[in-house]
Amino acid sequence: MAVIKEFKEFALRGNVIDLAVGVIIGAAFGKIVTSLVTDIIMPPIGLATGGVDFKDIKILLKHGDAEKKIPDVAVNIGNFINITIEFLIVAFCIFLIVKTINAIKRSPEPEAVPAPEPTPTKEEVLLTEIRDLLAARKS
Repeated sequence: MAVIKEFKEFALRGNVIDLAVGVIIGAAFGKIVTSLVTDIIMPPIGLATGGVDFKDIKILLKHGDAEKKIPDVAVNIGNFINITIEFLIVAFCIFLIVKTINAIKRSPEPEAVPAPEPTPTKEEVLLTEIRDLLAARKS
């Protein structure tokens, strides 16, 4: 029973819940970025490269057999290029988000008004007057 209570305390901590929300949002964001890369960014790049679709670029190591339903053995370079571009986009977006959050945290605080100089005490005023009178007598 103590283990269950301890697990419940762990699972309901604020940081764990925040992490879970972040993972879920991150997964959804990943789908958006995947669609951005495959549906929006890669077609113009493929058109610029003469209609080459990156996901079809591969190095064929061994031909498969269609009759025996054995697939080709290949190194899928194009898929790697797509995933690398997706990673760079995600990393850049996260960079922008972190940069924005840091800028908000560092926003300049209102200038501190300098504290007024303390008013002299009665004794200090009296001593200043005596000093000034003595200086006037000497001259």
